Amino acid sequence: MTSRPPRLSGLDFARFLAFAGMVIVNFNVVTEASADDGLLGFFALSVEGRAAATFVVLAGIGLGLGAARGNNSNLTFLTVKRSAFLMVIGLLNMLVFDADIIHYYAVYFLFALLFLQAQNRTIILAIAGLMILATAMQIGLDYDKGWNWETYAYADFWTLPGFVRNMFYNGWHPVIPWLGFFLFGILLARLPLAQKKTQIGLLVGGGVVWALAEISSNILTKIFADDPDMVFMLQTAPVPAVPLYLFAGAGAACVVIGLCLLANRAVERSGFLALLAKTGRQTLTLYFAHIFIGMSILEALGMLSGPPLWQSMLAAGLFILGSVIYVWAYSKRFKRGPLEALMRLTTG
Repeated sequence: MTSRPPRLSGLDFARFLAFAGMVIVNFNVVTEASADDGLLGFFALSVEGRAAATFVVLAGIGLGLGAARGNNSNLTFLTVKRSAFLMVIGLLNMLVFDADIIHYYAVYFLFALLFLQAQNRTIILAIAGLMILATAMQIGLDYDKGWNWETYAYADFWTLPGFVRNMFYNGWHPVIPWLGFFLFGILLARLPLAQKKTQIGLLVGGGVVWALAEISSNILTKIFADDPDMVFMLQTAPVPAVPLYLFAGAGAACVVIGLCLLANRAVERSGFLALLAKTGRQTLTLYFAHIFIGMSILEALGMLSGPPLWQSMLAAGLFILGSVIYVWAYSKRFKRGPLEALMRLTTG
């Protein structure tokens, strides 16, 4: 068995930032916050889809680092059990929150197991294949099937054809091509992430890819402004996940991960940053909390009818602050978050 690599607190810090971004995005969506042409609106658009992509890449890194520790037969069995756990709680969450990502995670993990021993070249080809297949499906099939875009409801999700279509093709985070983010994380896990050279490479390389994707999209959508179908395929919004979005999402993930790894020593030495990293270890619990608690508060306050963007962002900020305070108090007595502990208890 290979030696266990040291835990990188920077990755937990990155998980916290991804969680914070997801809260901002989901609060903006559920409140139907009004558009903002200023700096706040630019920030909101920059976070949209990038936080979720970073989350998925980080999940891939986690599985990849687990594989690097050896005993892959045990890892496979554990991952299958945890995938089943995630599927169950994700589908339960779907009863109240249509944009759940957890049940997609369950399938990402299962497919990713097939690539843990694959060569880098094979994984890169798989990512490219997912991108090409997704593009072909978006061009050749009816992407709107099942959707009511006014209410964001998916009509036949609870039928077998609708579930499969949503899971693999036109859901919020379909396996084709979102599995590519997870596989990309497995590739990143094979890099010497503790080395400063790698961290700077992630930051600079990710920034260049992200910027090129956004600039290319901006230029091309203007050139093809009279062709809605082309504009549809040249955007960097997360729905649908077209190629330029995939590059933007992967680039943004690299920027966040590179920055957080560069800050690894500061995270370990600073009590406040260490608390944020500790919060990042409870993202499963906090993900459900922001839906069942955070969104319930928004509803009670009458904020689900298009408030100004700043109000939605303020609510997200307060919830994130509350989450950090909760983790500070909770971790004085318990090592793992409630859902993290339940998953460990039920899956071993």
